[in-house]
Amino acid sequence: MPHLLLIGAGHAHAFVLEAFAQRPDPNIVITVVSDNALAAYSGSIPAWLSGEYSLRETQIDVAALCQRAGATLVQSPAVALDTKARRVTLANGDIVSFNVASLNVGSTLATPANSGENLPYLLTMRPLSSLHHRWQLLLNEVEQLPHGSHQRVVSVGGGAAGCETLMSVLAKLRQQRPDITWQGALVNASDTLLPDAGRLPRWLIRRAMRRAGIAVHHSIHGIALANGGVLTSEGELIDADIVLWATGAVGHLWLSETALPLDEQRFIHVDKTLAVSGTTTLFAAGDCAQFQPPLPKAGVYAVRQGPLLAENLRSACHGEPLTAWQPPKHVLALIGTGDGHAIASKGAIGFSGRWVWQWKKRIDARFIARFNPPF
Repeated sequence: MPHLLLIGAGHAHAFVLEAFAQRPDPNIVITVVSDNALAAYSGSIPAWLSGEYSLRETQIDVAALCQRAGATLVQSPAVALDTKARRVTLANGDIVSFNVASLNVGSTLATPANSGENLPYLLTMRPLSSLHHRWQLLLNEVEQLPHGSHQRVVSVGGGAAGCETLMSVLAKLRQQRPDITWQGALVNASDTLLPDAGRLPRWLIRRAMRRAGIAVHHSIHGIALANGGVLTSEGELIDADIVLWATGAVGHLWLSETALPLDEQRFIHVDKTLAVSGTTTLFAAGDCAQFQPPLPKAGVYAVRQGPLLAENLRSACHGEPLTAWQPPKHVLALIGTGDGHAIASKGAIGFSGRWVWQWKKRIDARFIARFNPPF
């Protein structure tokens, strides 16, 4: 029987497991390799950072999903892939062979260079699977700060995720230590916030950032940590005590040791069918895949790819033709502002309010509940 190996437990693979749970195929053996039995849902991360969700409320129970799908879960991440021999080496030393494999392992970040001794505290926002550990360490540090001090939090990396993350983090820090004066700043490589959105969503996000006390530095790149702050591409030093690093997404380092077709950022080139370019038995989806034309590194695309990936993996196991995936022209972005409100943006359309935040929370809760057994 063909052996289907799912490498990683990202959003797209949740749909694959759901599809096999709903329509079992006794002629396919399925194995999932992942570093954890619980996978973070990226859409709920801002609500968790702001303190509205517990960590568990943001997680998909991969172990339970595997059980429903008749799949075997191995809790050890892949560290090497031999495409010719069709086998994967895991961190625990095990070797898993396969006939068809799919990678949905997300991305990581290129950490900034640093020079000097008085460096700001660095919190890298990826990989998501270990963000909760890094976030707790930061909260522990914040608890030790002197009463009445001033703290400057700088986020390097614009876009909807960068804005939302910074507003959520500031909301939590102000709640935890109201005795401290918190200031925020965003380093944005573009000349505007939400450059692909319409005029109204851009105005709404600018207003939300002002209300959160966040200064925005446009058309510059944060390139390094230096004494007392972030060094920019213009040679400017932006004062910072805490830096949220959300830019420079790259593929995992171990991918560079494989024969997979990678771009300069170690993302895997895929065809319209999500098959790895030049193959019919290897697939990739979500952040680790490089579609043509390139797509933003956002969880919504992995979600959209999931159902078709499931069908194409089933077809590949049986030697049947594959179907092309068509990315959506516009996607709905629901951006939390850290104050119990949110902004909805889709193309030129934009609106905001407390009800939008409640709407986003209901959507996120339904998505997670879709894959989880009842608590």
